[in-house]
Amino acid sequence: ARPRHAERRSSSAMHHHIHNPRHQCLLLTCICLLVALLPSNVASFVIPSSRVHQQPSSSSQRPRSLVLTSAPEGALPDIVVPAIFDFNITDAANDNSDPRVWVPQTDCLSFRPLCFCTSQGYYVNLLKFKGGGILGRHRHSSPVHALTLKGSWGYREHDWHATPGTYVFEPPGETHTLIVDEDCEEMVAMFHVTGSLLYVSEESGDIIGFDDVL
Repeated sequence: ARPRHAERRSSSAMHHHIHNPRHQCLLLTCICLLVALLPSNVASFVIPSSRVHQQPSSSSQRPRSLVLTSAPEGALPDIVVPAIFDFNITDAANDNSDPRVWVPQTDCLSFRPLCFCTSQGYYVNLLKFKGGGILGRHRHSSPVHALTLKGSWGYREHDWHATPGTYVFEPPGETHTLIVDEDCEEMVAMFHVTGSLLYVSEESGDIIGFDDVL
């Protein structure tokens, strides 16, 4: 059996190694290497100063936490749009209403822009129909993603029907006509549109107009 005094010496030696300045330097070097190997998509990594042993220092040399961020220099700030589920934000009863929030396109159709990205050629908006309606026949040059938030809608050329919570992916090049039934009091869906929206003639199939973020 190992003598108890030997165990005490081993514990004391380990305590000595931890407080040895050379070992502290090696520990900090290992931590820095670990941080450098983190994947670039990690938003932030913080090591509180209380977790790293510090030598006593004067008030002018206070220890600081190590903070890294993945955002490159010159990156655009985040876009935060509150209360997107307040679909009637422009009602007169709302003291904070702003008529520019929803942009009217027809008597029954309006949209609310959330993001315009001209550098990558896409936009995100909310599309709202009141009392049913039709968005003319069109197709997209690039993929489109849609998420239904309220009401229901579909495409004349498909047999599926989107209801709240339905996600839809539209492949590029597909031609369709968006329809909202007249008995639907209000429909709201979020669309992520990449590239151009090309309006197509019902008779000839020719392109008669377009929308895009530019």
